[in-house]
Amino acid sequence: MTDSIRIPLIAGNWKMHLNLAQSVELAKAIRDAAGDSPSEIAICVPFTALTVVAEVLKGSRVRLGAQDIFWESQGAFTGEISASQLADSGASYVIIGHSERRRLFGDTDEAVNKKLRAALGAKLNPIVCVGETLDERQSNQTFRVLETQMAGGLKGFAPADLASAVVAYEPVWAIGTGVTATPEQAQEAHRFLRRQAAKLYGEGFAAGLRIIYGGSVTADSVDGLMSQPDLDGALVGGASLKAPSFNRIVHFQVPSKAV
Repeated sequence: MTDSIRIPLIAGNWKMHLNLAQSVELAKAIRDAAGDSPSEIAICVPFTALTVVAEVLKGSRVRLGAQDIFWESQGAFTGEISASQLADSGASYVIIGHSERRRLFGDTDEAVNKKLRAALGAKLNPIVCVGETLDERQSNQTFRVLETQMAGGLKGFAPADLASAVVAYEPVWAIGTGVTATPEQAQEAHRFLRRQAAKLYGEGFAAGLRIIYGGSVTADSVDGLMSQPDLDGALVGGASLKAPSFNRIVHFQVPSKAV
C-alpha cells in the first residue's frame, strides 16, 4: 500500500462511453458512495459531459477530470481542447499520454511533454501515462521503454513544477484485454519508475510522487494490487463504468501493509 505521505488516487477513465443522462446518473452514484474512502477520487469523463458532471460533483469530494488536452492556449485547432477550457469546465485532473492516445492518435513523448506543460500552466493535475506493449515486455524492453517515456514526458521541469503530477503505469498488454498485471509485476514496474524519478528529481520528490496502476483493474484485483508498497492507486477503465464495481475499487481493502 502507498506510503503514508502519498494519498491514494483512484481515477475512473470513462473513455468514449455514456450519454449525458447516463453520465449524470453514474456521477451521482459515485458521489453518493464516496463516503469514508481512504482515497482521493476522480472521474475522467468525455468532453461533452464535463460541465454537467461538474454540477453533479460540486461540493463533493469527487474530483472531475478530462481524458486529453492540447498544448496551445487557443487558435485554429479543430477538434482540440485547451487547458483553460478544461479548467473553465470544472476539471481539475487530466489524463496525458494514455496508451490509446499514443497508439491510435500518434501521441509522442514530445507531445506528452507539451501537454504536461499546458496542464501545469492551468493548474490542472496531470496523470501522465507510461507503459510497454506485449512485444516490448516479451523482448525484455519494459524498463527501457519506461525510462524513455518518463524522461521524455517529464523533460525540462523542476521538481516543484511537478508537485501535482501523477504517473500512471499502464502496461498496454493489460488495457481492455481483461488481463491484469500480477501485483508482483506491477510492483516491479512501479519500483523502477520511482527509482527513475529519484534519478531525475531526487529522493524527496520520488518519495512523494504518486504512481498509480492502470490495466484492467477490477473489484477483484484491486486489493492485491494496492497491497504493494509502490502502488498509490489505480486508473480504472471498464470497471469505472459501473457504480458497484468502481465504488468497491474506491473502497479497496488491504489487510496489512506490504514491506
